[in-house]
Amino acid sequence: MSGWNLLRLLLLAALWGGSFLFMRIVAPVLGAVPTSFLRVLLGAFGLWAIVLLMRVPLRYGGLFGRSMLLGALNSGLPFLLFSAAATVLPAGYSAILNATTPLMAALIGYAAFGEKLDVVKVAGLLLGLAGVVVLTRAGPASLDAALLAGVAACLLAAACYGWAGFLTRRWITQRGGLDSRLVALGSQLGAVLLLGPLAAGQQLLQPVAWGNVPASVWAALLALGLLCTAGAYVLYFQLIAEVGPLKAISVTFLIPLFGVLWGGWLLDEPITAAHAAGGSLIALALWCVLRPQPTRSPP
Repeated sequence: MSGWNLLRLLLLAALWGGSFLFMRIVAPVLGAVPTSFLRVLLGAFGLWAIVLLMRVPLRYGGLFGRSMLLGALNSGLPFLLFSAAATVLPAGYSAILNATTPLMAALIGYAAFGEKLDVVKVAGLLLGLAGVVVLTRAGPASLDAALLAGVAACLLAAACYGWAGFLTRRWITQRGGLDSRLVALGSQLGAVLLLGPLAAGQQLLQPVAWGNVPASVWAALLALGLLCTAGAYVLYFQLIAEVGPLKAISVTFLIPLFGVLWGGWLLDEPITAAHAAGGSLIALALWCVLRPQPTRSPP
């Protein structure tokens, strides 16, 4: 990997790790539903502007509806769940639990899509589970019902990401493929349609006092939607084009590091041995699941 692509990888990890910091700032003030809705709305505007500036032809070839459905699963639900978790969990917790996405994908692939699980992958799943247990039982946050609910929300969000990966292959890739920037835009629009009615309903029942929202929360929300969503998507797709999907997905190993560091530096969240132990177990689990498969030489 060239130095420029390595810099892109680190920047992408910093942005996606920072998303948990910004959700931790915004969600306790606005609530989970407004936070996730405004995030996807800003992300959709940002991606629309990027598509126009890059002059990407808006040709979905009949796949626009599928892109929007994917957005509900790949953006709408996970962003809502992570925003809900951010009201009770430190940013570092959410960032580490987000890294279980490939583990969830391996489990879903085996259960629903006929994917094979070898011994190493099974060991990876067990290591990942051990990492979650260490983080919840020995971490700096007290073990109570709120923490367990937040952890469950993060794991369910990771499962949504894992499920969406298989549906993307079935609905998009196997049907001729589509420019990844258009998939990203369609997915954000689908997430907007999913979360919009929920946000409107909550505003009627429990209105947010928008005039009292601090400027720091607005700044964090803008960063969450434009940088950590729209901008990060562009970086990710550029990496896939330059170095391939296997190397691009290695960003998964770096996001927890940045998430924990951002939370400790800017929110004074404690960084403890439980972060290192739980994060290391999950990182080892990721290696077991994402390791390159050996290629056989032709006879």
